[in-house]
Amino acid sequence: MQEAIRKLLEDASREISGSREDPRQLDQIRIRYLGRKGELAQLFKQLAQVPEALRRDCGKLLNEAKAQIEELLSLKLIEAKDRSAERRDRVDVTAPGRRPLRGRLHPITQTAMEICRIFHWLGFETVEGPEVELDYYNFEALNIPKDHPARDMQDTFYISEDVVLRTHTSPLQVRVMEKRTPPIRVIAPGRTYRCDSDVTHTPMFHQVEGLMVGTNISFGDLKGLLTIFVHQMFGPETGLRFRPRFFPFTEPSAEVDIECVMCRGKGCRVCSQTGWLEILGSGMVDPEVFKMVGYDPEQVTGFAFGMGIERIAMLKFGIDDLRLFFENDLRFLKQF
Repeated sequence: MQEAIRKLLEDASREISGSREDPRQLDQIRIRYLGRKGELAQLFKQLAQVPEALRRDCGKLLNEAKAQIEELLSLKLIEAKDRSAERRDRVDVTAPGRRPLRGRLHPITQTAMEICRIFHWLGFETVEGPEVELDYYNFEALNIPKDHPARDMQDTFYISEDVVLRTHTSPLQVRVMEKRTPPIRVIAPGRTYRCDSDVTHTPMFHQVEGLMVGTNISFGDLKGLLTIFVHQMFGPETGLRFRPRFFPFTEPSAEVDIECVMCRGKGCRVCSQTGWLEILGSGMVDPEVFKMVGYDPEQVTGFAFGMGIERIAMLKFGIDDLRLFFENDLRFLKQF
């Protein structure tokens, strides 16, 4: 029995030392010698057949052999892990360099920057304001009193009775005019919020509001400015038209349509076979809004316009589902 134990220990030591630095191979050796049906377990079963005078010494040798095999396996496994880590950390100076990942601007950001660039070129200044807005600035000062039906057009999220998530960046019209005297020429890009969610609407979206106030500002100035903008954004061959429309804070007001960028006015599914696509709303600032900020509507005139940045981006890049902008799918975003 003692000779068999010594031979088993020698065989196990030789296999462990000669094994590859492979954890799976070491586990197979462990099972062969230390498993429930392994060679060491078979020798433990044979102890009952050993004379009682030798049984104690044989049992001691078996326990010592088991401990030695476990220690050898443990050391070999540690060595294998160290070698593996060393190989991972080794730098191959002859290998070609890895190109670092480069980020890129989101298509919404690209479009917003392009819109602002065009209006900066036209002499407009960018202003910013709070996204959590007072009801007064978001509605009342823009000629939308409480309980007025016009509020149904802009169902929003209320923080409290008098505090809301702004539904447009138009509140900056009032905030700017309260602090400045004409002439004023500003644009206000930013996030806005409404209770909408479908293929063409999201609860959060981006908007650019424009305001120009001075003396002898006419609707013709507004039409000329927006014509330049459309031709800069979509190309000089793009047609546009103005349609009468109601907005509470401008009078007269108009929607601006452009010739469908998909079919070039021939009629398709995107434009509902009309050949035209709506892109923004505009109009002359209502005298009631001037009165709210202390301006004399007999002395100054002005116009305002507003557009959804997502809408412009969809038309510019040919995208038919607004939700693609917010799904964070890199396969989509890498195209821009």
